[in-house]
Amino acid sequence: MQTHSELFFDTHVHLDQLPAGLDPATEVALAQRQGIHRFLLPGVEPQHWQRLLELATTLSGCLAAPGVHPLAAESWNEDTANRLLSLLDNPQVVAVGEIGLDGYLAQPTAEIQEQALRDQLRLARQTGLPVLLHCRKATGRLLEILHQEQAADCGGIWHAFSGSLETAQAATQLNFAIAFGGPLTWPGARRGPEVLKKLSAEWIVLESDAPDLAPHPHRGETNRPAYLGLVAERVAALRGWSMEETARITTANACRVLGLK
Repeated sequence: MQTHSELFFDTHVHLDQLPAGLDPATEVALAQRQGIHRFLLPGVEPQHWQRLLELATTLSGCLAAPGVHPLAAESWNEDTANRLLSLLDNPQVVAVGEIGLDGYLAQPTAEIQEQALRDQLRLARQTGLPVLLHCRKATGRLLEILHQEQAADCGGIWHAFSGSLETAQAATQLNFAIAFGGPLTWPGARRGPEVLKKLSAEWIVLESDAPDLAPHPHRGETNRPAYLGLVAERVAALRGWSMEETARITTANACRVLGLK
């Protein structure tokens, strides 16, 4: 990918979880040379929040979204909630994430996942911050909880979206942008491209999800932030946009839903 006058925003990248041999500072610098200038680093487990904040504070263009992933929902308790609330004051923290439901998991139970989700949605509303959503095999229940918890008040980004156009539209009505990443580029991908083509342009954002879900032709390899350009190229082709338009539209959308300039 060539650099462009417009700059891209990677709304989901796990720089704190890169495999050995990949240095976060080097990966950010490489991506920035490819025209990717902002990076949102989601949290997964409380024990990694400090590392998340260190990276967001020391690396150019990086911001943090600490939270408790459904995988780690058993770590959610009053102490964790108080610790998270204290972090949400940090100027480098711009969202709560990634939070949600994961129906592939037998443990933590759905009940434990839902309590962690509800409490974090309430913290987001309390602090005026958006959230990053994770959802697998729990779409209907997640939408139900988002309505019950008045999540439209905070909105945010639905990460790694793999649902239907109807689900995407229901999410946008709650002020959630839809994030497209590596799977959009995979040969044989059908639903993602169809959703992307029909979704209102104001709700499309980009993510790498590095080190996971690498785009074609790197599928199965370690994903890297610099590969976001391959996702952007696919979005541009599917929407009939130039790369400059793709950067301008998706970055503006990310900044709007995250409350950034």
